[in-house]
Amino acid sequence: DIPSHLDDLPPTMLKKDYANLPIMNSVDDVVKRLLSLEMASQKEKMKVKTQQLVEKVRRSPKDNGSFEVQGKLKKGRVLIRTLEEHLQRHPKDKRNRRFLLMDLDRRRKMLGYLRRVNYSTFENTCRQLGIQYSPPQSYTRHVTKRWLVKKALCIKVFQEKQKLKAAERLKQRRVWQARARAAREQQE
Repeated sequence: DIPSHLDDLPPTMLKKDYANLPIMNSVDDVVKRLLSLEMASQKEKMKVKTQQLVEKVRRSPKDNGSFEVQGKLKKGRVLIRTLEEHLQRHPKDKRNRRFLLMDLDRRRKMLGYLRRVNYSTFENTCRQLGIQYSPPQSYTRHVTKRWLVKKALCIKVFQEKQKLKAAERLKQRRVWQARARAAREQQE
């Protein structure tokens, strides 16, 4: 069985709703275990893990609005890791593979934005979350003979059009010069 990254949460940690209740000190161990993260659903474990990741990259205790804290990168990381584990167990699950690729693409776009806007924050976020960012590859076109011929034709048509425009501009310039000459002669 593959160990889940959500299983590395402390099992004795109580769910958020029950953690601060004073009655929890006097409750039986069996009840505490039922209310702990060990018995929590996958969704509840993801919430706790996401909150822990937010605490890692938060700039100050009241920081809720910064890009890296808004939950997009953290939630994306938790979802991606969960989907990766699921796909290791179920390699033919095409629907979740598609969701994984969409989440990876969304995270790459957000990291690219953060990298352009504030590089030091980008580096810190990647280090804290354990993300290795690689910039997208530049677009390359597959060169075929047909494509080369088409490109050559397009270039030739463009050059011919430029020649026609140049001839038209020259003709227009001569008309303007003749009008200017006629206007000067009338003034004299």
